Amino acid sequence: MSKRYGDRTAVDDLSLDVKPGAVTGFLGPNGAGKSTTMRMILGLDRPTAGTALIKGVPYHEIRRPLRTVGALLDARAVHPGRSCRAHLLALARSNGIAKSRVEEVLETVGLAEAAHRRAGALSLGMSQRLGIAGALLGDPEVVMFDEPVNGLDPDGVRWVRHLMRSLADQGRTVFVSSHLMSEMQLTADHLVVIGRGRLIMDAPLAEVIARSSLTAVVVRSPHAGDFSARLASAGIRAERSGENELVATGAAIERVGDLAYEAGIRLHGLSTRQASLEQAYAELTADSTEYGARREGARNGDR
Repeated sequence: MSKRYGDRTAVDDLSLDVKPGAVTGFLGPNGAGKSTTMRMILGLDRPTAGTALIKGVPYHEIRRPLRTVGALLDARAVHPGRSCRAHLLALARSNGIAKSRVEEVLETVGLAEAAHRRAGALSLGMSQRLGIAGALLGDPEVVMFDEPVNGLDPDGVRWVRHLMRSLADQGRTVFVSSHLMSEMQLTADHLVVIGRGRLIMDAPLAEVIARSSLTAVVVRSPHAGDFSARLASAGIRAERSGENELVATGAAIERVGDLAYEAGIRLHGLSTRQASLEQAYAELTADSTEYGARREGARNGDR
């Protein structure tokens, strides 16, 4: 899909396939096109080119959409004068969902005792819970969340994490946008990373982290010097970090271990030093940040 607003391209020829049975994290800097992409999937914005399909059909062709796809894009997009229960009852009625389901989702998200409160009086965290309740109302096979943990306390963040994992474990499709890399590292199975509207990476979480230059294999051996030359001949960069220690990049730990075995090199230690998702993400999007803040003390245009 592509989406242009005048001479500005928000989404640029983006293709992706979000699969069931996994939590797919949707990452990118501010202005990367994440929210626009989600809005196009849900028929709220029309693509300039391309098509978005849910289970093979456009959103507007789904007769009772809440039974197929549930979404939380804006927790405040609720009539402020309606109570939590009234808001959910209106959604249920419009999609032929039983009234009893409203009470079930209120209980699920922890709002049973606040069901009578008006939406406009809710805190941001409680509004997020109400939005999640609306997304779950139709017991959908596909769920989409845009920054679902905004405003939640630590207990609420853990609850959302476990909710997304349980939905994926049930075989549902879970597509979640977030800027919290630590949460994505704990929650996501697969990542889609975009920048300036273009796809940067579409890969399993472990692969995204493994590709970081900060992910390395630490080797301890009394023959570190000889092994360094052997690794170099195999196209693996290795630097001495101590008298008997090497740090090798660009290869999996299994490959390094096999090379040591083939060369008859005695090893005293072999371990992986793994980058965090935040570090891997920063490398991937270094050239795609449109709204980066100036570092304190930066001069002469340094960013």
